[in-house]
Amino acid sequence: MKTQHYIQGQWTDGKGEGSPILDSVTGEHFTSVTTEGLDIPEILQYGRTKGDTLRKMTFQERGLMLKKLAFYLQKKKRQFYEVSYRTGATKVDSWIDIEGGFGNLFANASLRKLFPNQPFHVEGDPVDLSRGGRFMAHHIMVPREGVAVHINAFNFPVWGMLEKCAVNWMAGMPAVVLPAPQTAYLTEAVVKEIIASGILPEGSLQLISGTAKNILDTVESQDVVSFTGSATTGKILKKHPRLIEESVPFTMEADSLNAAILGEDAVPGTPEFDLFIKEVRNEMTVKCGQKCTAIRRVIVPENLVEDVQIALAKQLDKVTIGDPRLKEVRMGALVNDAQRTSVKEQIEKITKTAQIVYGDFDEAKTVGADAKKGSFVKPMLLREDNPFENEAAHITEAFGPVSTIMPYKNLDDAIKLSKMGKGSLVSSIVTNDDKIAREYTVSAATHHGRILILNRESAKQSTGHGSPLPNLIHGGPGRAGGGEEMGGVRGIKHYLQRCAIQGSPTSLTEVTGIYQPKSAYKESERHPFAYHWEDIKPGMSLETHKRTLTDTDIINFGNLTWDHFYAHTDITSLEGSIFEKRTAHGYFIISAAAGLFVYPNKGPVAANYGLEDIRFLRPLYHNDTVYVRLTCKQKVDREQKGTELPSGIVKWYVEVFDAEPDEDQEPLVAIATILTMVQKKQEVFVEMTSEKIEESVAKLTEDTKPKWGTMSPQQMLEHLEYTYKIASGKIQDFEVATPEKYLEKTHNSLYSYKKMPREHNFPMYKDGAMPDLKHENLETAKKQFLEAREEYVQYFKENPNATLKNMVFGDMNKFEWYLLERKHLNHHFEQFGLL
Repeated sequence: MKTQHYIQGQWTDGKGEGSPILDSVTGEHFTSVTTEGLDIPEILQYGRTKGDTLRKMTFQERGLMLKKLAFYLQKKKRQFYEVSYRTGATKVDSWIDIEGGFGNLFANASLRKLFPNQPFHVEGDPVDLSRGGRFMAHHIMVPREGVAVHINAFNFPVWGMLEKCAVNWMAGMPAVVLPAPQTAYLTEAVVKEIIASGILPEGSLQLISGTAKNILDTVESQDVVSFTGSATTGKILKKHPRLIEESVPFTMEADSLNAAILGEDAVPGTPEFDLFIKEVRNEMTVKCGQKCTAIRRVIVPENLVEDVQIALAKQLDKVTIGDPRLKEVRMGALVNDAQRTSVKEQIEKITKTAQIVYGDFDEAKTVGADAKKGSFVKPMLLREDNPFENEAAHITEAFGPVSTIMPYKNLDDAIKLSKMGKGSLVSSIVTNDDKIAREYTVSAATHHGRILILNRESAKQSTGHGSPLPNLIHGGPGRAGGGEEMGGVRGIKHYLQRCAIQGSPTSLTEVTGIYQPKSAYKESERHPFAYHWEDIKPGMSLETHKRTLTDTDIINFGNLTWDHFYAHTDITSLEGSIFEKRTAHGYFIISAAAGLFVYPNKGPVAANYGLEDIRFLRPLYHNDTVYVRLTCKQKVDREQKGTELPSGIVKWYVEVFDAEPDEDQEPLVAIATILTMVQKKQEVFVEMTSEKIEESVAKLTEDTKPKWGTMSPQQMLEHLEYTYKIASGKIQDFEVATPEKYLEKTHNSLYSYKKMPREHNFPMYKDGAMPDLKHENLETAKKQFLEAREEYVQYFKENPNATLKNMVFGDMNKFEWYLLERKHLNHHFEQFGLL
């Protein structure tokens, strides 16, 4: 059996027998890996060509795609755990890898809210390049037209893939993933489900299971390469001539000698001392120490070395080694015997000057597994008493359950020791003294990609030393590779090409899809608040009528708000200030502006959603007259939530003008960006009026065949009649069938514009079997159906505030029954081709 590749739209085997891959626990040969015969240039070109579909999707579409994929994979996770055990990972280890990977999908999916509703990003603020504001610039960021090539390490075959792919997919870039041969079979298992889901556009993901030494030979300038693995291999790849020739972006995340520092205040008996011991033990044993973020150097005050050594030894004594499937096992196996040999060789280098104070090279005692067959090793704690003279512990990494204790005299020494690792992914400082934390963090930050400050306050919610998070950068300087991965919005930008665009505000509004100040207005035929979200366009504008701000207005606003700032209330105190007369409150100006532009009638605008920016350019005084220009600045898509009809967010640019400025004054006196929630058009369902229902039912005959399901025409009508009797209160003697934990989500789905799923069984019909027919023929069923519908309508005319129980959606009011009727009738009328 071979671990397969997914390339050019199909699953395929490499040629030849390949290299054998063994079960890390049992030593069983269960698969092989070979990349022989793969046409690498064609694979890369396939991704570039097919990636056009992904590039054309909006950020919102890509984010929802990731969210859907994350939920899909969550349902399949159990099967991945079974495969993961072969890597030597315990259930906790596998959880970090598998569900941590899914977490990256969720986290990046949520970032869609920070991007515009279009395929490209508009970055930062506009730049005025002229005094008159008629020549300006902005930056846009578009998806690169290449592929993201990800070369990953063996220790996180799922997380390693998804933490990178989630970011490049959000940016609109396809990926070619190369997992390490040792664990490529687990990556393959996840990719099989990703492809089977059909959620990603074809070409968004290709998998080369194993090492392809020529992968960089044909990369192009639009591609992006990322590498995770050893510093030695990374440096070789970084110098590849093709990367230099084509100026291909290359990011490297390499193994590093990460340090944890125990603060001088964290003595035995303090919570911080216990937290430190626990954190070091965890980082030594989780994933059997095979983590690029694991603690390799344990830097402690010289008077606490013995205490730390003893406490750590006691904790390591509790670590049970063996079959990772067993609950009592805390540490599994290394990935293979080659890794075990490598760990031993690296320890021997360090112990030329350091000493082993816990553990040895003898066979580990194992539970539920044969130590001779699996790649097991004991945790090893070393001690380097002269860390400034001996550098082995600072430059040599044993990639397994190995850490080295070293002493420091003062905090300056601790900082110097932490820097002797020549750059790391992460460092920790465990202290309850924030002065110590600040001094260490500010001084050591140059040499570490991330610093964790751990104490009793943060411990309960801390994600730990070794946990990279999607919204933070993952990378580090020097030995750690000098690269950065993830990092929220910053990470996505790595896969986008930045371009500065220059032109008039009007031109740049059309290019960016965001209204630029001083751009030409698009006069609205109706009040902008009368339009649905889809019909509002950036630049759509309205100029209001005028209002004069009176002395009484200002006094009343002060009394209402209790804002009695002297400029509004005490005109005798204006000498020496910037104010000349009684001054209108800034927030009164904005409130008055709202009064001028707000549309009073009920319409698509559902709610005020907030205020982003506001600026007062100069004072306004009593008897000044203002008017407002309201302009659509930007639209942001939004998912349907709770009991809200589908809506999007519209950002409105509000300009307040002085209608009668002095000759030397600019008329613009205030600007703000306000947000409104605007309902989307309902174009999915046909409205179910009495006329439409009668027209549809009249088309139904005994010979009408359903497009799906097994219902007959009469069964469908009798089913609808039954639900109308529930809706009119005639039938209420039943229990809600939807479990309580799903009921709210199910109930809220009434408000969406999504159609009902096909082939869904009504809860009252056991095993999907329809009840016997009630009426003698179809015509009678039609009559009874229409009468039941009329009773439902009449019931809510007489009881407009009533709530009635539904067996699927729970308690429902009049409006919710209307929503259900529309969905339900559309579903069955469409089923029988009546609409």
